[in-house]
Amino acid sequence: MAWLLALLGAPQPFDPTHRYTTSWILPPFFLAIYRIISSIYMFTAIFFIFGWNGVHHRPDQSRASFSFFTNLGYWGLGFYFLFSSLHTFSYARTGRSWLQRWPVVLQVAHTVLYTTVVTFPILVTAVFWAILYNGTWFPTEFQGWSNISQHALNTVFAAFEILLTRTAPPPPAHLLFLVILLALYLALAYLTHATAGFYPYSFLDPDEGSGKLAGYILGILAAACVIFGVVWVIIWIRRWLTETKLDMHGKFAKHTIVRDEEMMEMVDGRMK
Repeated sequence: MAWLLALLGAPQPFDPTHRYTTSWILPPFFLAIYRIISSIYMFTAIFFIFGWNGVHHRPDQSRASFSFFTNLGYWGLGFYFLFSSLHTFSYARTGRSWLQRWPVVLQVAHTVLYTTVVTFPILVTAVFWAILYNGTWFPTEFQGWSNISQHALNTVFAAFEILLTRTAPPPPAHLLFLVILLALYLALAYLTHATAGFYPYSFLDPDEGSGKLAGYILGILAAACVIFGVVWVIIWIRRWLTETKLDMHGKFAKHTIVRDEEMMEMVDGRMK
């Protein structure tokens, strides 16, 4: 069991040097504030869009939003920032996060959620602006704001988690979870067509050509794998630069157990 947890990025004891709740530059309390503000912004955007659709007599668009990968990913991003802020607040206050006290299965789930947060938003941004965007700016301020929020700021939020926290590179085994999630979304897309009569994305329509459809599916899968690899390398470089070269091991809560360099090296493995 221990080897499996290590493979999934949740060895026990879980997160002994508080990588999920600390930053190499921000104190824990400020990191928690940033995360909760980000979460509030995302949920505000989601429910404002729902309200706008309701006021303009388009409730069907709100219902249909749950069939779009973009929207599902944005919900996931919002919930990640919500729970990570709570974990960070608890760590800042007591020196030990709620996440460290949770059941192992939830710890594994959090690590997988983190991997999706640093991967899928970049994929969404790339697919939208490279494939779906037609080159003409949006006709209303609302459409411009909503699309920027969901197809550009999502990557900004992901970049913060990649660059300014102390997280380690995601385990390679998490790539399997990304592939499974993409496959499940593909099934959802075709279930949507079967039950609601539309494809969330036009390129999923097999009437456009089976070869073209296969190309899009395999291309997006390959892009997700490449993004995962690039993000892994960027996080590794960030750790190497901040911890090995700059000797900036992180900002810790005053009650934290693991504080000195010798203990960090022993329990977490400092890169040489």
